[in-house]
Amino acid sequence: MAHNLYIDCGKARMMFVGETPWHNLGTRLNEAATSAEAIQAAGLDWRVRKVPLYAIEGSGVVPIPNYCGVVPEDRWGKPDCPVFGVVSQDYQVLQNRDAFEFFDSIVGQKAAMYHTAGALGKGEHVWILAKLPGMLKVTDKDVLEKYVLLSTGHDGRTAIKVILTPVRVVCQNTLTLGLKNGDLIASAHHTREMPRQLDLARHSIQVLMRGFQDMEKSFQAMAAMKLDKETTIKYLARVFPTPMHGAESETPRWITEDRENCLQLFRTGIGNDDPAISETLWAAYNGVTEYVDHWRNRGGREHMQSACFGRGFKIKTLAYEEAHKMIQAA
Repeated sequence: MAHNLYIDCGKARMMFVGETPWHNLGTRLNEAATSAEAIQAAGLDWRVRKVPLYAIEGSGVVPIPNYCGVVPEDRWGKPDCPVFGVVSQDYQVLQNRDAFEFFDSIVGQKAAMYHTAGALGKGEHVWILAKLPGMLKVTDKDVLEKYVLLSTGHDGRTAIKVILTPVRVVCQNTLTLGLKNGDLIASAHHTREMPRQLDLARHSIQVLMRGFQDMEKSFQAMAAMKLDKETTIKYLARVFPTPMHGAESETPRWITEDRENCLQLFRTGIGNDDPAISETLWAAYNGVTEYVDHWRNRGGREHMQSACFGRGFKIKTLAYEEAHKMIQAA
């Protein structure tokens, strides 16, 4: 299994538009898809269900009250059927098709805007990426496309999240922004309140998407702030902090390597040699995003999940937050 994509009968449950991803997996479409086209191409048109749980005790079977297992309907009863998660009876499932329909209500009903979608693990995590009209301009040569990412899970632990994720055209870095305070993210949980939370999220996201102009100003401010080597090293030390164990801690070698690699990409990263960007906070921030998206743990089974939802996602979030603090303090 490559990069934790869900592989079924030798085929990755994923679709993409345009250039083939570096993992060389998924179904390629020549142009952006509607939600109906995307869910079919990605192989996500299947349902999940809650099933009762039992424990074997001696020669008998004892039902486990108040809890259920979440399983894919099309594989239920088969020897290889996975249990995505153990959940309470109050857990509310969100079917993949319902997630696409919810996304349609945000980005445009039946609009051909979907660029990638897929499932991770054994199908327990699902994501959808849609492209919005318009661009963000940092400099004359450095622009970003506007995307919105929806992720959900069937494991009982993963909330439904919608995140604004601009993508830098020159290098395809995925920028993760301002998520600490929830100002560029909306979410809902798989509880009885899920329908109401999704409705609130729908309205809040429509407001958030009007905030892309604020992002553009933030990126332009980064590009206007020159950094010397010492300041860049301090910035990277905050993005990759030393874990504290007692009063004093030695920086682990892997963190030192993360910092050194990002410092190198600050100078040599794709697009960072542009005189309008070179040796700026924007170059330092994109050194981090390029490292996480294209180099850190590349080839590892969890690379995609880390960059989009896990440890790599948190690194990119912190990189933006620290850069934003520098802008505010200037």
